[in-house]
Amino acid sequence: MNLGIRGRTAIVCASSQGLGRGCAQALAEAGVSLVINGRNKPLLERTAEDIRSSTGVTVTPVLADISTPEGQAALLAACPSPDILINNNGGPPFRDFREIDRKALLQGLTMNMISAIELTQKVVDPMARRGFGRIVNITSSSVKMPIAGLDLSSGARAGLTAFMAGVARQVASSNVTINNLLPGSFDTARMRSGRIAASRRAQISEEEATERSLAAIPAKRFGTTQEFGQTCAFLCSVHAGYMTGQNILLDGGTFAGAF
Repeated sequence: MNLGIRGRTAIVCASSQGLGRGCAQALAEAGVSLVINGRNKPLLERTAEDIRSSTGVTVTPVLADISTPEGQAALLAACPSPDILINNNGGPPFRDFREIDRKALLQGLTMNMISAIELTQKVVDPMARRGFGRIVNITSSSVKMPIAGLDLSSGARAGLTAFMAGVARQVASSNVTINNLLPGSFDTARMRSGRIAASRRAQISEEEATERSLAAIPAKRFGTTQEFGQTCAFLCSVHAGYMTGQNILLDGGTFAGAF
């Protein structure tokens, strides 16, 4: 399918690996020029070169922490007027809610709610003036099905979801859409490290922890970053212009609900 976005520009946050990289790769395959982002310089530069060589598009790596004003400024200096913004960031570590102090609370909110709002504020009006914009927020299936120990991540992402629901309706008439992708269990380094930590807490092997995780997924497998990225690219396409303010769950059927 021709997504109709060849020649567009995109900022993809936290995209040196994992789900962010999957989104960057899929957009590049659709002909979108990229600014990608990470905090590990060698990994970021390898990713940029891999995407360039496999797709032929322009890929600009920006080493930055998007949770900071300086990091956001660096992204926008590299791409002042993006057509597409993919908001993504790592979440707070697993922790019992009783152990989260005020500093950690504010840091979690900044990482998973405030940064995405700030970047959206900076790009949404130019998108509206040009008559095209696509903003996709990568949140989590925990927005719908909270996970004990990840309460701060779930709460911050749920706050972002509610905030963006109102914003999406304000800009829809300008052909600017805002949607959320809610990943479940995907085969990423972050997810694998989470399973290792879970195995240690439960005093079981990593293999058994993996088997337990798979048993809870109706699809009986983990998602791939490629299929996640292709879903993101579709939301950014000309074909998704009538879809806005929606939460797209990709979890292999784990959330057992009809709505």
